[in-house]
Amino acid sequence: MSITGAGSITAANVQAVNNMNNQLNTLSTELGTGEAAQTYSGLGSQAGMALALGAQLAAVNGFSNSTTTVGTTLSVAQSVLTQLGASGTSVQQAINQQSSFTLDGNGKTSTQEAAVSQLDQILSLLNTQVGDNYIFSGSATNQPSVASATGILNGNGAQAGLTQVISERQQADLGASGLGRLTATATGPNLTVSQDGSPFGFALASVTSSLTGATVTGPSGSPPSVAVALGANPSPGDSIKFSLTLPDGTSQTVTLQATTNSPPGANQFTIGANATATATNLQTALTGALSSLAQTALPAASAIAASNNFFNASPPLRVSGPPFDTAMSLVNGTSANTVSWYKGESGSTPARQTATAAVGPSMTIAYGMRANEPAISSLVANVAALAATSFAASSTTAQASYQALSQKVAANLEPQSGTQSISTIEADLANAQTTVTNATTLNTQTQTSLQDMLQNIEGVNQNQIGEQILTLQNSLSASLAVTARLAQLSLVNYLAPSTG
Repeated sequence: MSITGAGSITAANVQAVNNMNNQLNTLSTELGTGEAAQTYSGLGSQAGMALALGAQLAAVNGFSNSTTTVGTTLSVAQSVLTQLGASGTSVQQAINQQSSFTLDGNGKTSTQEAAVSQLDQILSLLNTQVGDNYIFSGSATNQPSVASATGILNGNGAQAGLTQVISERQQADLGASGLGRLTATATGPNLTVSQDGSPFGFALASVTSSLTGATVTGPSGSPPSVAVALGANPSPGDSIKFSLTLPDGTSQTVTLQATTNSPPGANQFTIGANATATATNLQTALTGALSSLAQTALPAASAIAASNNFFNASPPLRVSGPPFDTAMSLVNGTSANTVSWYKGESGSTPARQTATAAVGPSMTIAYGMRANEPAISSLVANVAALAATSFAASSTTAQASYQALSQKVAANLEPQSGTQSISTIEADLANAQTTVTNATTLNTQTQTSLQDMLQNIEGVNQNQIGEQILTLQNSLSASLAVTARLAQLSLVNYLAPSTG
């Protein structure tokens, strides 16, 4: 028979106590961290699954960060677009509500001065940043989108601004003769009206005649011309209508009526003693009508055309000159001689595609914008045309010319059929916002599912751990007490007491 000594029993109990203490430390760590293991190796066969779920969760978290950033950008952009539309409406209302024509020291009306302020606000809005990004610069988000209002209107050193470009274009459209680059010549009983071959001034669109015995041909040829041959004197009340195209693409008509009155009334010509005299009178009436239009409707159309060439062409287009009143072509402005109003990226990629973001495993949205998109550049061009043009208080045609310009601007600020509008851009961004919202919902649901699955693998039931710790503490306390008593035993304690 073998006898186990007290010392060996104590050593075994001490080992058991150490094991329970280690187990208690492990459970305490799990309780404190909420994790079943501090390393993947501690998860055993579940480690691979935990790694895969963690990678998926990290990807979804990245998508969620993208939706937050993109969502903020889209919200700011929609606010900017709303304010841009309001600026255009404000200019329209100022034009429609103006009841008097009074010029200030700058040769501008109060409505034009308001347009200057609105232009400054529009350009400031187009330079809006979200974080460090200029959101209307296309892919060049580190660059301001547009130049300042002062630079755009007044130029910068050797670089011409819009005011100068408009002035040069108006000289070119008026022409040296003051007839919008047309000539009207009477030879015998014939009248010939010709363009000069330049892209400036009036263009002959058509001629309609009810003049008795007259033959009208054209416009035809290069440059185009119209021939009116009076075979005989027309009858009183007969008329001829010249349809003209202005530099901004709008139309204007000159209708002249035959009369026996001498002098004739407005928009009339006197029937002479013969067809030759009548042709001369017709030429005089037409020249007067063209001269009047050249001082009113033509400068307004010219300002719009110059502004469109400045804002909507890249590079901007200018009149070749000086001299400008006899110029025969438009030329590209350069960085050395013309202000470039748009400073962002101008590639061939559609504007929305200049900024894209993955907002889900299979969802990518496009949300880029450029300040030179047609709807925006049209708004800027028209407000700027009104702001940049000035009038001479001494001119008898200043009011009519201003009214022609302001009416064109008000009409152009209305949405144009078949062209991009501010609301079109807003709709594009609204679609992107809907995608972001849907992606956010899906990402949140996915995050919750993945987190639950990871918790089942990596996490612990803290109530259960607490119960285990309590049970282990009780066992450990008891074991420590027993071990302590055993450690005090000696062989003497096993011998019978002496009876004497």
